[in-house]
Amino acid sequence: MLLAGLTAPAQAVTYGTPTIALSASYLSGAVGAVGDPVVNVTVGQSGADVSALTVAASASSKASVAGTGDVTVTGAGAVRQLAVTARGRGYTNLTVKVTGLGGKTATKTLYYAASAAVQNPADARYLTGSADASAAVDVGGGYAVVADDESNVLRLYDRSRSGAPVKTWDFSSQLGVSKEVDIEGATRIGNTIYWTGSLGNNKDGEYKAPRNTVFTTTVSGSGSGAQLAYGRSYKKLRDDLVAWDKANGNKYGFAAGTAEGEAPKQIDGFNVEGLEFAPGSTTTTAYLGFRAPLAPVVPGGKALVVPVTNFDRVLASGAKAVFGAGIELDLGGLSVRDLRRNAAGQYLILAGSWAADDNSDPYALYQWDGVAGHAPVKRADLPTTDPGGWEAIVEVPDLSAPGARVQLVTDSGSADLYGDGAEAKDLTHPEWKKARAAWFTLG
Repeated sequence: MLLAGLTAPAQAVTYGTPTIALSASYLSGAVGAVGDPVVNVTVGQSGADVSALTVAASASSKASVAGTGDVTVTGAGAVRQLAVTARGRGYTNLTVKVTGLGGKTATKTLYYAASAAVQNPADARYLTGSADASAAVDVGGGYAVVADDESNVLRLYDRSRSGAPVKTWDFSSQLGVSKEVDIEGATRIGNTIYWTGSLGNNKDGEYKAPRNTVFTTTVSGSGSGAQLAYGRSYKKLRDDLVAWDKANGNKYGFAAGTAEGEAPKQIDGFNVEGLEFAPGSTTTTAYLGFRAPLAPVVPGGKALVVPVTNFDRVLASGAKAVFGAGIELDLGGLSVRDLRRNAAGQYLILAGSWAADDNSDPYALYQWDGVAGHAPVKRADLPTTDPGGWEAIVEVPDLSAPGARVQLVTDSGSADLYGDGAEAKDLTHPEWKKARAAWFTLG
């Protein structure tokens, strides 16, 4: 027993081993980037106030990509935010360490990859989780749904931030396919988004039935709360196009372009990449924009747009497609990579090469009124020195407004993002796969 006036000695506090967890073990950034993704670091220690724990990171491999001084940790609670400023292109491992009370520590490894600097980095954002972005549709609230031509997954991204999708949908089972549809074009009317496959052969010249697919999804909600539901599909549009062209003297060579052994991305190939509705039409007449064929199949080396005049019935009841006369557009020798319209009936055409490996070829944006016989007007040339090819228009701004800006997305699947010779689509870790979204001001 204690004598009067004396107190019991203080008990020594026993602290457990700290815990540390990363929201992602793999992270991608870019040299000079603005708003690169961050990693959440969750820490804890039994017997300790989490605010007393410290978190730091150090370079454990290639400091020329990102060193200790290039890592910033913010926050004071159980969850901290770790950001990396890329110093150079390549890969490096970072050791993330939490130091708890009693001097005990725990570590995790963050595997980091940095791509090269791009032009106008303040206007660039990186959409991670997929490299093969092929079509994009705005769903309000600063968010867009982005398709991938190497899978049937649709991804919802915040247009203003770099990082992973906030939601994903895969409609393969509803479409009845196990291989990719090769989604290349999309447009939205009301709450319905229309999607089209390329309709062409695969790169080896083989017919793959899933690519001969157009389908719809229904949008509910907007922004981060947007949801997609499967609608309808049609799987004979390619067949209808070939039959129509044959009946008109094989003017565009569709039968030859779809023959066994014919690759789609050649000057006389067959490959659809644009989908939009005609002026004044909400669901009836749709425009199909072709990446191929181009000259010499199309006279004068012009790009080709083919109207489907009963597109509503094609998708509603499976009616055989009916076509209007082909529209031939002078895009300076380029073809259609995307075709989009705004509510005012102004069209923007993303023009690029028909070739398969075209990252060094020219790209441009053309304004059009959607009327056959009316010439499109170039609004901007696009840079070609950055990895990936320009592939999708997210939405069309008011093209008559001074300083109008448009956001485009790249297909970076064949790009060597990190300088090791690996194509982005073949990278093992989804967090390292990414497409680039960039804003451009129209001249």
